[in-house]
Amino acid sequence: MRFDITDMQLMVHISEVKSLTKAAERSFLSLPAASNRVKNLENNLGTNLLYRNNHGVTLTASGEAFVRHSTSVLLQLEHLNDDMREFAQGIKGKLRVFANTTAMSEFMPSILSKYLMRHPDVSVELRERLSYRIVQAVVDGLADIGVLAGIDTLSGGQNNEQLSFIPYRSDNLVLITPSEHPLAQSDEVSFNDTLSYDYVGLSEWSAIHHFLRQAADTLGMPLKFRVEVGGFEEATRMVAAQVGIAVIPETVALRQQDHLPIKLIHLKDEWAIRQLYVCVRNYEMLPPFAQGLVLLMQDDALQNQA
Repeated sequence: MRFDITDMQLMVHISEVKSLTKAAERSFLSLPAASNRVKNLENNLGTNLLYRNNHGVTLTASGEAFVRHSTSVLLQLEHLNDDMREFAQGIKGKLRVFANTTAMSEFMPSILSKYLMRHPDVSVELRERLSYRIVQAVVDGLADIGVLAGIDTLSGGQNNEQLSFIPYRSDNLVLITPSEHPLAQSDEVSFNDTLSYDYVGLSEWSAIHHFLRQAADTLGMPLKFRVEVGGFEEATRMVAAQVGIAVIPETVALRQQDHLPIKLIHLKDEWAIRQLYVCVRNYEMLPPFAQGLVLLMQDDALQNQA
């Protein structure tokens, strides 16, 4: 069965705006043309994709599945177009790397600086994601390489046997407080004991923001962000200014406590113990320039163990 790209785009727009009229406008189609496309698609598939009512349209279960796959296909086509444009401009290869917040801020800048100097004809697309989404992106082929924390409970049922996880760096999450904060008297606390206090957090687009919210939700407690900032260094300065407390990588806390009035406190929670991994689908099938990045990261890990 063949699928029309316009049909896929139309269904994705419908899922976003919950209106056939608005989706038709976004797809540059007339309303009758859009309606006919959906009906023909439903007839060809043998299943209804939409629930129709006076207030608009919503997706059926099969409609949600169609949109999910369509989104993936359209993204792949977008990547294909980007790659071909870059090849035309002289780029010989492109790597898509998904990483969690800690890897993005602490490790990838220096690694990519070395890598890109050695591979001037390779471009890298680096995106920040939650660790379990990184795993899924590698499985789906949306990322060539993932850098994530933990592998035991990340996949949400995904069979990890089809992936390779290569140990990289370790960097625990710790709590930092102002020097005069009530929690500053402790050397170790549980995350639950911190949730009655105001937090300084990273912006909601960051992976660690969502991770901490999920950890709080699991405990059935709200996480009170008093202020949100763009990076870990800004967060530590806000903590030093007594705006709130924060959870950040230990490497950042150790670096900042030498010149800021903050207290580093270890967390008792198991999720705070963080081993980072490089995740690939099949190392042997990676192009040589992609294997080169993995090898560089392995060398970096060995050097930091010494």
